[in-house]
Amino acid sequence: MHRRRSVIVRMTGAGEILGVSKIDNDPLQLAMAIAEAGSDPEVALEACYGWYWAADLLESEGARVHLVHPLGLHWDSRRVKNDVKDATELANRLRQNDLPEAWIAPPGVRELRELVRYRAKLVALRTSAKAQIHAVMAKLGILPPIGDMFGPGGQVLLDQMDFPGPYGLRVESLRDLLEVFDREIAMVERHIHRQLKDHDGYRAIQALHGVGPVTAAILVAEIGDVHRFESARHLCSWAGMTPKLYESDTKSYKGKITKQGSTIVRWVLVESVARYHGGAPIAPTYRRIAERRGGKIGNKIAKVAAARKLLTLVYYGLRDGEIRCLKLEAA
Repeated sequence: MHRRRSVIVRMTGAGEILGVSKIDNDPLQLAMAIAEAGSDPEVALEACYGWYWAADLLESEGARVHLVHPLGLHWDSRRVKNDVKDATELANRLRQNDLPEAWIAPPGVRELRELVRYRAKLVALRTSAKAQIHAVMAKLGILPPIGDMFGPGGQVLLDQMDFPGPYGLRVESLRDLLEVFDREIAMVERHIHRQLKDHDGYRAIQALHGVGPVTAAILVAEIGDVHRFESARHLCSWAGMTPKLYESDTKSYKGKITKQGSTIVRWVLVESVARYHGGAPIAPTYRRIAERRGGKIGNKIAKVAAARKLLTLVYYGLRDGEIRCLKLEAA
């Protein structure tokens, strides 16, 4: 499936190709093409750019949709790669029950993800605007008098600074954009809170050190239905926070974490333990690893280990609506 066109291969359970269709990405054309496969077909759909509408349409037409994770296909090693061969390979792996499947999030989870990801984009744009103002000040040799130039005191200082010509125009424009970004971020946060106000897991995980309303919203949205994971270890593996394993004969070696999965989940977990190291349940592990490893590298390794322990507690908070170890500690 591409942005404007798609290729469909129909295949029997025995591997016989019944037909190849090339269609424009139009809902009617896709529905007609799937109707040729009969009632209740099984469809393998690669998780590519803009797959939401296609998966929803296929399910509404009675198809059983299997969303395929592209990283599990290992197509980079093939000598010949084109759309027909790709679709044929998907159909073959579907009938052999060998698809690297991804979870199809329900519409409510997708909408929540849209909000938290959009908020992250807005914050990144706001940070970029602030950095540009500092860059203009540096070009003119103006040193920031205080640490936060965008608080109430910093805004007064910016009003008093003399930015000549185009520099002043740029700073004025960037400051206007900062006001817009602040307003839009606040609006998105209100919508997020409105959707999660009755979510037990959302309230439970905020009892963890370093996990506030925004961090909790990101974790709830990106993880989705936590019951799809058999254990906390499966969740940590999905988030890419478990080490790679290299094993051959009697030799076994564990490398760095895989970093496969949601980038924003790993980022927000590491940020959550950056200052308080996860609080009482997690901080001893951080200190033990940091002292044993030593130096900056040891601190980084300890921080990732603490983030993984934090994600473990998040799993139980989302699953049970409470984190029992925190209650026992309080008692």
